Amino acid sequence: MTVTQAIILGLVQGITEFLPISSSGFLILVPKVFGWEVQSLAFDAFLHIATLVAIVTILWSEVRAMTIALLIPSKDEVAMAWRQLAIWIALATIPVLLVGFLFQVVFRIEFRSVEIVAWSFIVWGSVLYFVDRRTKETKDRPQGVGLKRAILIGLAQMIAIIPGTSRSGITMTAGLATGLSRETAARFSFLLSIPTIAAAGFFGLGSVVRGDETIAFLPLTAGFAVAMISAFITVRFLLQFLKRYSFSKLAIFRVFVGVVILLLL
Repeated sequence: MTVTQAIILGLVQGITEFLPISSSGFLILVPKVFGWEVQSLAFDAFLHIATLVAIVTILWSEVRAMTIALLIPSKDEVAMAWRQLAIWIALATIPVLLVGFLFQVVFRIEFRSVEIVAWSFIVWGSVLYFVDRRTKETKDRPQGVGLKRAILIGLAQMIAIIPGTSRSGITMTAGLATGLSRETAARFSFLLSIPTIAAAGFFGLGSVVRGDETIAFLPLTAGFAVAMISAFITVRFLLQFLKRYSFSKLAIFRVFVGVVILLLL
């Protein structure tokens, strides 16, 4: 892998990880389009960790509040709300961790197929569009998501095991479908992404630790830096975007890309 390839893939990961357009799908499509050898899962893992650093930085106040609430028990209402949110996120993460473990470790199933990516783009882009059109803006916060709604969103996240689905897209769609506002659905999706991305990233690093895969230092560093910076900018942009606009245009873009891919196959 060249430094240029690493920079492009880092940019793709950083922009698409938190937009509802599927980072895994684009990380499969881009090498296909340029005729590159598909990058290793270990490299993808480093890119995931880069986006993890970005989202933790942006949501540091929420992460800090939840951590303190868990480590220092308090009967203060605010602290209890943060503690509940942390517990909901932990419980909502369990389903996708179990499915990911079963598919990748027990059954060793690999979905890196362009056809699967294309259909996932179309199907889940369409679902996001129609759910978003029915959304009514309300004044809510992630602390008010509730256990039942958190579990439903966590169950929906399992579908993101299939490339092209988009982890952020499916969780935001589920959030909207359960009555959350667009901004709160996005914020909860981002918070839910932290343990999921961490698990995916550090699991992928196992091959590097075992010596199964090696990655050149310069491409790795370049890809990591670009992914982290672009993810930071993208999340900031999306949170501001959703204060004025809907997910409709992003959903239409997903469907368009999926149709184009099928026509070119």
